Amino acid sequence: MNASDSVAPAVQSILRAARERGRPEGRVSVEARSFPEALAAAEREGRVPVIAEIKPTSPTTEGTREDDPIELAREMVAGGATALSVLTEPDHFGGSPETLERVREAVDVPVLRKDFVLEEEQLDVVEADLVLLIARFVDDLEGLVAAARDRGFQPLVEVHTVKELEAAIEADAKTIGINNRDLAALEVDLDTFERVASEAPDDAILVAESGISSKEDVRRMREAGADALLIGTAIMDGDVRENVERFTTA
Repeated sequence: MNASDSVAPAVQSILRAARERGRPEGRVSVEARSFPEALAAAEREGRVPVIAEIKPTSPTTEGTREDDPIELAREMVAGGATALSVLTEPDHFGGSPETLERVREAVDVPVLRKDFVLEEEQLDVVEADLVLLIARFVDDLEGLVAAARDRGFQPLVEVHTVKELEAAIEADAKTIGINNRDLAALEVDLDTFERVASEAPDDAILVAESGISSKEDVRRMREAGADALLIGTAIMDGDVRENVERFTTA
């Protein structure tokens, strides 16, 4: 599934940096907070399940937000976030494993490690509850999903096309993120989720990713089958607690 030669130059740079990063020593073992249970709790309480993303910066956003990530995390949870996503990619997103560690210690919701994990060794950088695996860039997706589970992680396998969805299903992915952003052109189209989700198995947990900026977008994704929504830029732009509340009550 490795297709790094057909993506935007900014993404190619991110992938090169991921391959060049130092390899950790040792192996992590995680007692993960259950993402399915967190989703069920949100639904019982009448909240739209939102994974709120702590994203200091990115190649597709302007500027850098320098707030204390712990305060951001606490405000997001207070606003009703079901889970948090924390960037650990340092060179292009301003993230770090240390930030994820601190956030996970400060909150009691599941925390997703958002990074470009390409090989098994890269799983051992930091403990998290979920780990993002992008189908497009992983050569042995089935092996990496199994290696993540063996450490206690809950893999969130990201796809953008029906072909990638099929690969995720073959790799025994249970939680599948459908990214509305095309990493070849960095363009966002919410039709992507609707098209790909229609081919997903009924028992898959589906997460809509990218481009969700309004209550109307939330309702659209939910109607198309989204069990949760991963929202970054629209939450980080302004008061994060108010923004989370706006999306969780859509």
